[in-house]
Amino acid sequence: METITQPTRPVPLVPGLPGLGNTLSFLRDPLAILRDIQRMNERVVHLRVGGRHQYLVLMPEDSKHILQENNRNYGRSPAFRVLQIFLGNGLLTSEGDFWRRQRRLAQPAFHRQKLAALANTMISESAAWVDELWQQNSSQRELVQHKRAQPVNMSQAFMDVTMRIVCKTLFGSDVSTNLAKLSSALESLNYLANARMLSPVRFPIHWPTPDNVRFRRAGVVVDTFIYGVIEQRKQQTGATHDDLLDMLRLAEDEETGETMSEKQLRDECVTLFAAGHETTAVSMAWTVHLLLQNPDVLARLRQEVQTVLGDEKMPAPEVFRQLTYTMQVIQESMRLYPPAWIMSRMALGDDHIGPYVIPKGDTALVSPYLLHRDPANWPDPDRFDPDRFAPGREKERPAYAYLPFGGGPRLCIGNQFALMEMQILLALLVRQFDLRAVSDKPVPTQPLITLRPKKPIRAYLR
Repeated sequence: METITQPTRPVPLVPGLPGLGNTLSFLRDPLAILRDIQRMNERVVHLRVGGRHQYLVLMPEDSKHILQENNRNYGRSPAFRVLQIFLGNGLLTSEGDFWRRQRRLAQPAFHRQKLAALANTMISESAAWVDELWQQNSSQRELVQHKRAQPVNMSQAFMDVTMRIVCKTLFGSDVSTNLAKLSSALESLNYLANARMLSPVRFPIHWPTPDNVRFRRAGVVVDTFIYGVIEQRKQQTGATHDDLLDMLRLAEDEETGETMSEKQLRDECVTLFAAGHETTAVSMAWTVHLLLQNPDVLARLRQEVQTVLGDEKMPAPEVFRQLTYTMQVIQESMRLYPPAWIMSRMALGDDHIGPYVIPKGDTALVSPYLLHRDPANWPDPDRFDPDRFAPGREKERPAYAYLPFGGGPRLCIGNQFALMEMQILLALLVRQFDLRAVSDKPVPTQPLITLRPKKPIRAYLR
């Protein structure tokens, strides 16, 4: 990539309101302002959001420069301090040598052979979930004929099943009795953290403002569950468990022989727990939405699933790996609706990109949402076309044109876990049910910490 040592011209400034910059535009519709910026056809643009100067890069090679080639010049942005209040010092929020140590300790738990051991848990939980949906909908078969059937809230259904899966694979624990309470707490944390990130004025978290009180209460619900599971595991001396908690608890740093402290274990568990179900559930909801809009793709997907899986109630994990078109559908869905729609990094020193400078202390922004819809790399970018990910076609575009899980050393550690889970869930769902749309109206986006649908994705299951 072209780099120079001195800037030759200022970064183009996106127009905004005096004193507020682009904050109101981001609060009103961040994706709309991003698409407007994309049409400016610039390499880097300068925004002022939440009282801070931010520099958005729009080319894959510059995203690669920030996330990979010069990643040591970029630390966590101030936005991550908000997440740190709840997540603690886990992989998502920690930095420097501490982050590198934690990554070394956690990485073995996500090796392919370890994930293979968790696949059977994913399959059994997914199959049980599909059976429950079948039982819930069986009483409505007559109502379907009389056009009085109730659609299923797929957004909530995916939140429920992904939470069950992450709890079983992470903790070996059933959360059915705590499901509603945990879901509500995580939902509150998502909304409140997003509002705090965008606010130019952030009151200390110990101040008893209404939002701070709700934030702390939701955190207590999740902490009580996490610490309860960890304490229960500590008391089971001599017992071994084939789950991520034991893999993390027993992992030793190969350089020092150290293991995680209880606080570090808590932080990693909360991070995996919160992110592990949220991003997968949101991605699955968007996938169903796109399939409902594209019945030809849904028919082709079902044909592959029925051919490969057959009638076997619990197909073996290796059978799911043969579902190539199913994976293409998931990849294309995550192109159009990447859960992590924007990423921020703080420049630790001045950095140069082409003729521009990103000053020390300011924030660099990389937006997978924009990179995934750049017509230079994705012809007809708003069209849903899983064949973009047919075998061999990745050579047609730059590597950093597609970043559903980030890139560089901080590539999401659970990316293969999430893809395997989505492939299993989607395959078992479409094998069992014929999906029908409730409405042909588009579902608006809600860009919070993750890119959510603004209203629930609903479908008739037949």
